[in-house]
Amino acid sequence: MSANPLTVWVVDDDQSVRWVLEKALRQAEMHAKSFERAEHLLEAIDHDTPDVLITDVRMPGMSGIALLERLRESRPDLPIIVITAHSDLENAVAAYKGGAFEYLPKPFDIDEAIDLVRKAARKNGNLAPGSLPETTIPSLIGQAPAMQEVFRSIGRLAGSSMTVLITGESGTGKELVARALHEHSPRASKPFVALNTSAIAAELLESELFGHERGAFTGADSRRIGRFEQADGGTLFLDEIGDMSPALQTRLLRVLAESEFYRVGGQASIKVDVRVIAATNQDLARAVKESRFREDLYHRLNVMRINTPPLRQRRADIPLLIGHYLTEAAKELDAPAKSIDSEALEVLQSYDWPGNVRQLVNATRRLTVTAPGSVITAADIPNDLGGRESSQRAVADWTRSLSAWAELQLKTGEDAPLLDTALPEFEKALIRTAMSQTNGHRQEAAKLLGWGRNTLARKMKALHLD
Repeated sequence: MSANPLTVWVVDDDQSVRWVLEKALRQAEMHAKSFERAEHLLEAIDHDTPDVLITDVRMPGMSGIALLERLRESRPDLPIIVITAHSDLENAVAAYKGGAFEYLPKPFDIDEAIDLVRKAARKNGNLAPGSLPETTIPSLIGQAPAMQEVFRSIGRLAGSSMTVLITGESGTGKELVARALHEHSPRASKPFVALNTSAIAAELLESELFGHERGAFTGADSRRIGRFEQADGGTLFLDEIGDMSPALQTRLLRVLAESEFYRVGGQASIKVDVRVIAATNQDLARAVKESRFREDLYHRLNVMRINTPPLRQRRADIPLLIGHYLTEAAKELDAPAKSIDSEALEVLQSYDWPGNVRQLVNATRRLTVTAPGSVITAADIPNDLGGRESSQRAVADWTRSLSAWAELQLKTGEDAPLLDTALPEFEKALIRTAMSQTNGHRQEAAKLLGWGRNTLARKMKALHLD
């Protein structure tokens, strides 16, 4: 780059987005120019080329993805940042496959956007081109920042066959991520084979993975093709890899290193071309330190890592997930689809979901059967899902804890008045909760708190929550 100010073009049909970005870019001492439609930009780019382009996805006329495809041919070195309010896996993968430098879901932090522009100007981020395959994974959905990071990771790996380690708590959708990685990879037309290694008895797992010859052991009446051979050319997903025995870890390491193995009881080596995606809810780094997992296998599997967030860290997605799975439950049970009122949704959104998305799916099936009306109300939510009784208990626990804290403060002879100490912490907790509930929208958070937007902004600044 030269010492001249960066030139950044913005394409978005939303005038307010164009205005905010133009203002921020100019304050950052960059030249900014905006367009309402992709067609207008294509006319201008014949005569001039920016250093960085920012484009929306959904616009009248030509979409942002179609614009990416056009510019990939005519301006392959142009770094492009894609922004969109419709943030899902398909848009993320399409953006990266189209050559996007980065994918930024709305609402975005303006400072983050400016930093991204500077980063894009320093480095070309074009990925290998490729067409977007159809997906059959409708339930991998979410708009929370933690899920957007998962979508970005899948998008970045779309043209690759790298080994991936997926970590996360049980029920967070690790197999769905593995399927998405497969379906958006060059191996999409080949088999996807999944195996939960903890669900197979240790003495049978070797045969399950590598197959066996007839007569290899008692009961082996015929040759068996193992999962590695079944996945040849495609992807093998090994779930709960942390439970694998040391002996099998050694065999797996050899297959990953040499791409060949022997069936149990076999004499001839078998060559395979398999992408391995592994998953675990364990801390494998700790397992290595405790000599429960081979360090060399850990590094072989941990080429790229994706962490699936627990549901309590993406509460903003709970309404979206509940709506989706209520529809799915109705189809599965051949019953009328039920809706859910705001009070019941608030109860479920406040619940911690220790079983994560898997528990939520089962809850929607349960509520489809047990809720008597066509609309699920707060009275229909059972206690074990945070229903009314447990909510009342939580309120009682909170007030008891507050009383205990106040008594302790007085006993220890603290000089500061109780309200001077408690109120800032009280307001911080409420502000954080409201901001989390509204996914960072200050106007909506202020309404939940009963304040104006300016009051919220002033409070956040005073409490150092900016």
